[in-house]
Amino acid sequence: MITNFGSEKKKILFLCTHNSARSQMAEGLLRAMYGDRYEAYSAGVEATAVDPRAITVMREIGIDIFGQRSKSAEEFQGTVFDLAVTVCDRARQACPIISTQLELPSRSPRAREVIHKSFEDPAQAEGSQEEQLEAFRQVRDEIKEWILQTFGR
Repeated sequence: MITNFGSEKKKILFLCTHNSARSQMAEGLLRAMYGDRYEAYSAGVEATAVDPRAITVMREIGIDIFGQRSKSAEEFQGTVFDLAVTVCDRARQACPIISTQLELPSRSPRAREVIHKSFEDPAQAEGSQEEQLEAFRQVRDEIKEWILQTFGR
């Protein structure tokens, strides 16, 4: 469990391949659930667009991520995060997060700690619109449960 006992909010970055679904949902969930203790951000190895299906399933639970936008990790160049979380295997392999322990010049964000928690890519779901939305709901709920266990009191 990640704890935050100080008065300053910890900065958390969720990193995924395209910053379109999983990392966007994680950002929105952490902000809604524990925004009083954490500053949530998300980025991708490559920025694309927020998937409308992610917006839809988040609205279903009362969280609006419509105003979020897809960002590349390079946008956070020079930013030091307390924790970076890769939420997909591809982002883990191409992880542009640099440890604060290394004295390297970098165009990437830095993090005091990096962890990996892989979630299935709901954007790969096939079938009807409802079947695709169900895949997004399942991943949303898995991320929510993981955030509760990881960042909860």
